[in-house]
Amino acid sequence: MACEQMKGKVDYLEHTNQQFKTEFGKCRELFVKKLHDYGPAWRILRPSSVTDQILIKANRIRSIEIKKEALVNEGVYEEFQGIINYGIIALIQLKLGFAEKADISVEEVIKLYDEFALQVLELMKRKNHDYDEAWRAMRISSYTDLILMKIYRTKEIESNDGVTLVSEGVDANYMDMINYSVFALIKMDEQNGEC
Repeated sequence: MACEQMKGKVDYLEHTNQQFKTEFGKCRELFVKKLHDYGPAWRILRPSSVTDQILIKANRIRSIEIKKEALVNEGVYEEFQGIINYGIIALIQLKLGFAEKADISVEEVIKLYDEFALQVLELMKRKNHDYDEAWRAMRISSYTDLILMKIYRTKEIESNDGVTLVSEGVDANYMDMINYSVFALIKMDEQNGEC
């Protein structure tokens, strides 16, 4: 019996991994389309500006959750996708530094996107193993609040020039924001019968 329970748990973790990859695939497709339209114009953004862009998106999600109404056409789902893609942009900016102009090719950007997406997936797998799918019992609004908390932590670390005494760095906070956003997308798709 214990073996059957363990097998079921392993299968469920693998199902989560597949859902995660599916959601990230949708975000990557959107990212590539925007990259085609705008190029890597975001290369000029300093990391703090990327953090503020994520803040705007998370704040709008929370506002819609509280008001139960959106007056702009783009919905909560798209905002969570935006947090994921800006989170990847933030990780790229941390690695390369900001630039005065779009200074890398589309191919280089996509390679970096995929590199960081894989790192985020691996982090999710490790945490999901240890926390045993606890995210499934959470409300989507809790993900929103946790993302906002991570943003304010990031802003504080940025204000301290990246110096921390005991805390994880800015990159870990971005990865957590991305993971919470992916969990939100998975739950929204499940609610719509899509997963």
